[in-house]
Amino acid sequence: MKLPEPAPDWRDVLARNPEKLPSLLTSREARECVEKANLDYLHWEKAKYLNVPPSISPEELWCLIKLSRTPNIKSLPLLDTQGRPFGFWLPDPVLKELHFIDQNAGGSILVDNPELSSEARERYLISSLMEEAIASSQIEGAATTRKIAKEMLRDGRPPRNKAEKMILNNYHTIRKIKSFLGQPLSIDILHALHGSLTEGTLDDPFAAGRFRTGKDPIIVVDESDGQTLHVPPPAEELPQRMEKFLAFANDQGGEPFVHPVIRAILLHFWFAYEHPYVDGNGRTARAVFYWYMLSHDYWLFEYLSVSRIILKSVRQYGRAYLYAEHEDRDATYFLVYHLQAIHLALEELHHYLARKQKEMRKAATLLRNIPDLNYRQLALLQHALKHPDAAYTIESHKNSHNIVRATARADLFDLVERGYLTRGKQGRRYNFRAVPGIAEKLN
Repeated sequence: MKLPEPAPDWRDVLARNPEKLPSLLTSREARECVEKANLDYLHWEKAKYLNVPPSISPEELWCLIKLSRTPNIKSLPLLDTQGRPFGFWLPDPVLKELHFIDQNAGGSILVDNPELSSEARERYLISSLMEEAIASSQIEGAATTRKIAKEMLRDGRPPRNKAEKMILNNYHTIRKIKSFLGQPLSIDILHALHGSLTEGTLDDPFAAGRFRTGKDPIIVVDESDGQTLHVPPPAEELPQRMEKFLAFANDQGGEPFVHPVIRAILLHFWFAYEHPYVDGNGRTARAVFYWYMLSHDYWLFEYLSVSRIILKSVRQYGRAYLYAEHEDRDATYFLVYHLQAIHLALEELHHYLARKQKEMRKAATLLRNIPDLNYRQLALLQHALKHPDAAYTIESHKNSHNIVRATARADLFDLVERGYLTRGKQGRRYNFRAVPGIAEKLN
């Protein structure tokens, strides 16, 4: 990933030809291009290709874009390494996304859904936590497939390599986040999150749960060509800088109101900029984001895997960081990207609910034929209909539904007794598979 192309200094553009400014400001075509640029919050790299009249140069258009943005920028307590503040703006598209999130992320989408049982919500929660753990680790380079990783989490088997250990750590950490709700964010909580995320995965095991020191020179480079992308602030500045971070996280800075979703995203960006640990900063930043959202009653985020969306557009994720750092320290670029990722994650949940309603109706038909099966057993049989070669274990059934082992064992043995599953053994562990012709037997 290359550094962004430096944008022209809009002040220099304006100074070279100030008498042209009135005609630029009154040009309908230029105004439409500015609106387009702010609708998508384009960086110079893309804004320069907007279709403007020949009388207006790309540099002059950029000058107009910056004139529309700069007066609206609100400063943050986050300073770059030269002591200059970062800032952000909430243009109309950002406000629209915030309205969408406020409407859809408060939890009523699940509560008001009569067809989605508490068991179904619990199963989706476990699945979502697994997806988030896998994707957040893959963003940071965990080289394994989603299928293998999910089987590991469901079966409860030990991780076989560093990538699987990263994912298992992430899964356990995400489940711990709720234990920190109701407490102000602190250095101890950050160290606890980081230590949990990185246990057994660092070259120096003593680097887990502690800030980097002057002996830990850290730079972020492009692995493809070694180009330096980000140089974090010096380690000796971290205590003071992280105190400012915590004040912002705990709304103790005395700054004007910042919408909770905006503050959570800015915390994500801020933490990554500081890069306080030798490794695991991205995963910890995303954990802090989830902590903040759940702390402010956006509890539907427990069911969302935003990292899964980020993984699909990881290049844009990286560019959003770079644009924010290198274009006048404007964190709006990162806000716009992250809000779009949240929007897509919410849409995925809507699609899931529509699919689940269809499955529930199908389950109701099965229930009429087999009235004394519980929801967990029906969910397994529905999965077996789609995946007749799938294998199940007591551990995978337990982890999928967040139940105790005895209940999982009773569910599976009952299905064997009824003739829906076969039981085998691999080593000391039972495994279960659907009987041949399971569809005909159920119908």
